[in-house]
Amino acid sequence: MLRIAHRLRAPTRLSAMRGMRYTTAAPDDIRKRLTDELKTAMKAKDAFTSTTIRSVLAEVYSADKLQAQPLPGGGVVSILRKAMTRRADAAAEFDKAARPDLAEKERREADVLQAFVPPLLAPAEIDRRLQEVFAELQPAPGDKKAMGQVFKAFYARVDRSAVDTDLVKKRAEALLAAA
Repeated sequence: MLRIAHRLRAPTRLSAMRGMRYTTAAPDDIRKRLTDELKTAMKAKDAFTSTTIRSVLAEVYSADKLQAQPLPGGGVVSILRKAMTRRADAAAEFDKAARPDLAEKERREADVLQAFVPPLLAPAEIDRRLQEVFAELQPAPGDKKAMGQVFKAFYARVDRSAVDTDLVKKRAEALLAAA
């Protein structure tokens, strides 16, 4: 009986880790915003917002562990966009299943995450940058290898998380066909 009481009073590994920070490098702006908003939501006792942000941060920390170094800001934004897409898809499925309550919950979660995602690059800006790449590389029409070089040069200039990749692919294919 005495041993049990002693174990309950002894500091546990979990209690020792509570004060530790999860990030090991200089915090990126988006990561800092997420953690700051999590703290604010927890202080306000907003369980919905804090749970939503915690789920995304768990994905970020999991991705950090898979790499040798912490995920850059663009990677965190990519995780946020994927989480928003999953929630939008889930809301659509709940609507099909006549569960508007669950669909609304998923939409609210997507709205919470939307506040952290920077806007995508405008299509006109994508076109301008693609035209710069095409002018520089001068690919032959219909050359599939040239398309890979175009994408490589484009994404060297533009962060992948800042653009809609499907739109970039369509615009690049159209420019290559017209070249």
